[in-house]
Order: sequence, then C-alpha cells, then structure tokens
Amino acid sequence: MNPSVGIVLVSHSVKLADGVAELVAQIGPDRVPVVAAGGDDHGGLGTSYRRVREALGAADRGAGVVVVPDLGSAVLTARAVLEDHRRPDVVIADVPFVEGAVAAAVASAGGADLATVVKSAEESRHVSKF
Repeated sequence: MNPSVGIVLVSHSVKLADGVAELVAQIGPDRVPVVAAGGDDHGGLGTSYRRVREALGAADRGAGVVVVPDLGSAVLTARAVLEDHRRPDVVIADVPFVEGAVAAAVASAGGADLATVVKSAEESRHVSKF
C-alpha cells in the first residue's frame, strides 16, 4: 500500500491540537500520520517554529503533508517554517481547523494524493451543519 499524506495540526493551544489529533486519529489511526504542533516552546499558549518543523518531519511518510493551522500566528509560523525550508510536497490549507482536519484525514485514509487531500479539506468550508 502507498504511503498516506500526513497531517500537521498547528494551534495556539496544546490541548486543542492534541484534541483534534485524537479525533482525526479515529478516522485512520494506522494509516494517516497526524501530528499535533500546539502551543509555544514551553507548552503555553502560542506557536512554535521548532514544534512545527519537527511535526513536519514526523508526519512525512513520503506522500506529502497538509498543514492545518488554527488562526493568526499559527498561519504565520507555518509560513515561516516553509519559507525557510521550502518543500513542494507540503501545503498549508486555508480551512476550518476541525472540519478541514477531518476531511483531510478521510481523503488521506482513502489513499488520495496530496492535491486531492488539500481539495477535500478546502471543500469542508462549504459544508453546512444544518
């Protein structure tokens, strides 16, 4: 079986990133590498360049990585990491944090390629809850 696209969750909160990672892991626990990069370097609120960089390595199994940030500086931190370490197989997705992560995991677990996983995550913006 081909490697799955990895998912990195970048959040200001360790608990939020870990919680969404736990939820997403239920979709394809053995197939989809999901890595949380929440909080600052000391475990407090904020974002960490180091944590994002390490998470990218941990989530990469050869099929690419989708980065799902929550907001603000999580986006800026992820962008800074990718500007310093350019990789064509890593994409930051502009998606809702929870819904985008779940949609990405479903697509990845189904064997989709990087572009399809990103597109699936982006489509989560338009899914109504009612």
